[in-house]
Amino acid sequence: MPEPPPISGTTRLYAVLGDPIAQVQAPTLVNELFQAAGRDAALVPMHVTPEGLAEALAGLARLANLDGLLVTVPHKAAVARLASAVSPTVAITGTANALRRQPGGGWYAANFDGDGFIRGLRAQGHEPAGRTIALIGAGGAGSAIAAALLDAGADRLTLTDTNPARARDLASRLADSRPGRVHTTVTPALADADVAVNATPLGMAPGDPLPFAPHELPPGALVADIVMHPADTPLLRAAAALGHRVHQGHHMLRHQLDAYRDFFGW
Repeated sequence: MPEPPPISGTTRLYAVLGDPIAQVQAPTLVNELFQAAGRDAALVPMHVTPEGLAEALAGLARLANLDGLLVTVPHKAAVARLASAVSPTVAITGTANALRRQPGGGWYAANFDGDGFIRGLRAQGHEPAGRTIALIGAGGAGSAIAAALLDAGADRLTLTDTNPARARDLASRLADSRPGRVHTTVTPALADADVAVNATPLGMAPGDPLPFAPHELPPGALVADIVMHPADTPLLRAAAALGHRVHQGHHMLRHQLDAYRDFFGW
C-alpha cells in the first residue's frame, strides 16, 4: 500500500459524528481506502452531543474543504430531519448515516446501513430471503436494516424496540410499500426466528444487559449484532456458547465502503 499523502492545505476533509465516538471504526477503514487510492483526503472523528448537533451541522457546512459526513449513534434520526434533501430510503426510514454537501448549500442525506448489513450477511453465506427475522431496535440503524431485510426477501420481520411507539411507526411506514410481512411485538419474537438481529447499542459498554435472550431461539439460528466494538459482544459470545451461528458488526461497515465511494464520488 502506498504511503498516505501528508495532511496539507489541499486535503479534502470528511468527518464522522457521534456521541460517544471512541468506538467508531470508520476512520480506520475509510482512511485506508483513501491511502490505497492515493487520494488527498482524510476522515476524522468528531464528538458531537445531541444538544450541539444542529449548530455543528450548520458550522461544518461553512467549511469549504469539508465534503461530507458520516453519522453514528445517536444522531441518525436527527440528521435526517436537519438535512435539506433526503434519499428515498431516508424518506421511508426517517434516519440517515451519510450527508453530502449540496451544490446550493445544505446537506443531502442517505442511509447505507441496510445495504451494508445485507451485503455483509450474504458475503458470510447468510441469505435473508425467505427467512423469519426478529429485529431488536427500530432506531437509526435498525430502521434502515428493517427496510433492507424486507427488500432482500425476508418472509416475516418482527420489530421490537424499548419505545414501542417507534417500532409501530416504523412498521406502518414500511407496510405502505411492503405490506403483510412486517409486525411488531412488545418482547422479541424469538421462538420461531431463523435470524435474530441486535440493532441497538447494547453490548457497546461494559455491563450492558443482553438485548435479548439467545436461549429462546430455535437450534441453529443466526444471531447478528451491529455493535462493532467489541467484535465479539456478550450477545455473540452467549449465542455461540449455545451453538448458534453468529455474525459480527464490522461486516456491515466494511460492506458500506463501495456505497460511500459512489455517494461521495471517491
